[in-house]
Amino acid sequence: MSDTMVIRAEALFASSLQHSARPADDMIRRAVAETLALLGTAGCAVNVAGEFGDHPEAAVSRMRWALATVEGVYALAA
Repeated sequence: MSDTMVIRAEALFASSLQHSARPADDMIRRAVAETLALLGTAGCAVNVAGEFGDHPEAAVSRMRWALATVEGVYALAA
């Protein structure tokens, strides 16, 4: 997975979108862009690290979802 995809996954992880809401591809792309604009790449990474420190069980599941989701959404866009 490319660095860009990892950054997108971190942004999705840090966003308010929930897997249970089954967001559409355009909602995912918008959430990634808005979260990156708001937090920047470093801010997203800090958010991810904090969640893994505070709630590791939930963070693992959310990151798996984020990685798989951005891989699917952005692969379709390319």
